[in-house]
Amino acid sequence: AYQAARDADKPILLSVGYAACHWCHVMAHESFEDGGTAAVMNELFVNIKVDREERPDVDSIYQSALGMMGEHGGWPLTIFLTPNGEPYWGGTYFPPTARHGRPGFRDVLTSAANAYTTQKDRLETNIAQLKQGLEKLARPEGGGTLSMPTLDAIATSLLRAVDPINGGTMGAPKFPQPSLFQYLWRAYWRTGSPLFRDAVTLTLDNLCQGGIYDHLGGGFARYSTDADWLAPHFEKMLYDNALLVDLMADAWRVTRSPLYKTRIRETVEWARRELATTSGDHTAFASAYDADSEGEEGKFYVWSEKEIDDSLGDAATRFKETYGISNYGNWDGHNILNRSAQLQLGDESLENILAKG
Repeated sequence: AYQAARDADKPILLSVGYAACHWCHVMAHESFEDGGTAAVMNELFVNIKVDREERPDVDSIYQSALGMMGEHGGWPLTIFLTPNGEPYWGGTYFPPTARHGRPGFRDVLTSAANAYTTQKDRLETNIAQLKQGLEKLARPEGGGTLSMPTLDAIATSLLRAVDPINGGTMGAPKFPQPSLFQYLWRAYWRTGSPLFRDAVTLTLDNLCQGGIYDHLGGGFARYSTDADWLAPHFEKMLYDNALLVDLMADAWRVTRSPLYKTRIRETVEWARRELATTSGDHTAFASAYDADSEGEEGKFYVWSEKEIDDSLGDAATRFKETYGISNYGNWDGHNILNRSAQLQLGDESLENILAKG
């Protein structure tokens, strides 16, 4: 592909995605499969598609380059390269036509191609700076040893980013960020400060009872599109869930929370049931679960009130009260199961009834 680009003196359009990425699917359907858009892509660029799960090394390089350009990273990664593979501009998802403050993809294609054709001297300067930055990332300089007071001071500063109502970090979209909260939990271990402990338990309580958790099948979604943990991006990642199980287990050792114990068990059961793959004598785990069902995001996970009534009969009333089910729904006319109204489990009788349902 690089040789074809050099021979034609065309820039390269590199798209990096992966199989369970919802917005990768959307951009593929909207743009890559559209005949008119594909014609523009083929006229102006040599096009390369990379699976980031097969080539995480390639993804890492160009994600780092995108960050140095001042852009947010993520997938799909859409980045424009010289024929030698040097990045000069990029982004993530682009809609087919301009909306929500983002330019249309065909306009992006034209602008990126024109930049390569008419501004090569300027691009060479920018590319040289990017290459220097990437080289520094590849050879990080040591920064000395972090002292315990420094670690505690960093943890204290991080508390300002924690949402005091819903847990997690401020704003939306809202990612669970288990590594950040593991850091705060270790600060609690070191200092005994309830500020660190409460930041973690508030977050875990909201995660475990919110719509980001699959209350029927188990497991946590990738992130919440709102600040209340209600409406997730329904994709489930193995590593997200593994890190959350680790964090919940550490918190359970201190709190003995029945909620954490239950969610740990359910999440592990989900991963073993849904993600385990066996070949001969070997068992491994798939890395992700798709957000899409029958071409729609989240269709598998949402419910109408009628579906609940038809499925549960006389038991439906208590179930609907517990999981926030209404005729109008809480997400695009549908219901995402959640227990955010009560951040702890109910009594043993209620939980047994719900489990049987």
